[in-house]
Amino acid sequence: MRDVDVLVVGAGPAGLAVAARLAVAGVGQVEVLDRELRAGGVPRHCAHGGFGTWLHPLTGPGYARLLTTVAARAGAVVRTGVTALDWAGPLSLTTVSPDGPETLRARAIVLATGARERPRAARLVPGTRPAGVLTTGELQQAVHLHGQRIGSRAVVVGAEDVSYAAADTVVAAGADVVAMVTELAYSQSVPVRAQTTRLRHRVPLLTDTTVVELLGHGRLSGVRVRHRAGRTAVLPCDTVVFTGDFVPDHELARRGGIDLDPGTRGPAVDGALRTSRIGVFAAGSVLHAVESAATAAEEGTHTARAVREWLTGTTWPTGVPLTVAPPLRWIAPNRVTPTDRHPYVLRTATLLNRPLLHVTQDGRLLHRQRVWTAVPNRTVRLAAGWAGGVDSEGGPVEVTVGRP
Repeated sequence: MRDVDVLVVGAGPAGLAVAARLAVAGVGQVEVLDRELRAGGVPRHCAHGGFGTWLHPLTGPGYARLLTTVAARAGAVVRTGVTALDWAGPLSLTTVSPDGPETLRARAIVLATGARERPRAARLVPGTRPAGVLTTGELQQAVHLHGQRIGSRAVVVGAEDVSYAAADTVVAAGADVVAMVTELAYSQSVPVRAQTTRLRHRVPLLTDTTVVELLGHGRLSGVRVRHRAGRTAVLPCDTVVFTGDFVPDHELARRGGIDLDPGTRGPAVDGALRTSRIGVFAAGSVLHAVESAATAAEEGTHTARAVREWLTGTTWPTGVPLTVAPPLRWIAPNRVTPTDRHPYVLRTATLLNRPLLHVTQDGRLLHRQRVWTAVPNRTVRLAAGWAGGVDSEGGPVEVTVGRP
C-alpha cells in the first residue's frame, strides 16, 4: 500500500489538465497513471492541426507533449505503462506495471479514462474476418505512430468530424478514399469541412447508406452497402475504417459501483463532476463520448477546483437528476446542484433547426435557450446559470425541445 493525495487515472487531456492544476495549487502528491507507454491520450496520434489556440495552433502530438510537459513541470508524477485493475477500498486502486503489482490509496481519485470507438464486431456488421478492417484510432496509430501502410483504396464509415479526420489520414498514407458512408441523410461535420473533402479531395459521400457486409478472404476485397430505399451495391476496397460510435471506457467506474447515466453510458456526475462515490470525480470523454481535446482539458481544469474544495472539507451533495426528452439523446453533467456553474453539453438524435430548449423542474420553467442548429454527433452547449433556481428537494430536472 502506498499513499498519495490525488490519484488521476488516465493521462489524456483531461487527466493531465487536472493534475497540472492540482500540483500548481500545492495540494500534495499528485500522481497520474496511464496504461499506454506515452502520455497524452488520443492527440498523440492525431497528426492534423486544430489543437492549441488561435494564437498558438498545434498538431495533436504537439498538444500532447505540451500537456505532458506542463503537468510534469507543475510537480505531478506521470507514470505510463501502469494499468488500474480494480478497487481495493473506497479510495484505493490495485495496479500493475512492469515493476509488478501495487495498491495506491488517495484522498481523492479522478477518473479520466477516456473513450473508445466500437469495432466492427460490436456494430454487428456480418461477413468474413479479413485484414484491413480498422477503427479511427487503429488507423491513426498505424500511420502516424508506426509508419505502416494501410492499403490503396479505403471506405470510411461515418460522416462526422472524426470521420473526416480519418479520411485525411488515409490520404496522408498515400491511399484513396473510395467513399464516405453514413446512414443519416447528411454530413454531421461543419459544412466547410464536408465541402472541402468532397470537392478538393473528390471523396463522394453516400448518405442514407449502411455497410451490411464485409467481403474477402485474407484481405478485404470490398464492402456491400445498402441504401435506405433498398438498393445494394459493392464498393471494391482493401481497407474499411469504422469511425465514431464512441463508448466511454467506464469499466473501472462500473466495477466501483459508480452510478452510470443511461444516456451517456459514462459515470453520472453533477456540475462539479462528482460521481456517486464519495471522493471520486470523473472528467473528459469517460463522461460523454466523445468531445474535443479542448473540452476535456477544460473539464480537467474545472475538476481541479472541485477536488481542491473537497480536500479542504466541503460536503458531497447527491444532486438532482438531469434528464433529456427525445429527440435529445443525452446531457452531461447529468445531475444538478444549485451551486453548479459548469456549462452542459448535449446531443440530439435528429437534425433540429433553431430549436428552443426548455429546462423545467416539477412543471416550473427554469431556463429557455435558443440554439442555432442541432446536428447528430455534434455538441450543443447549454448555459448553467439557471442551476441556482433548482430545488434540491424537488424532482428531476428535464431538458426538452419546446415550441417557440
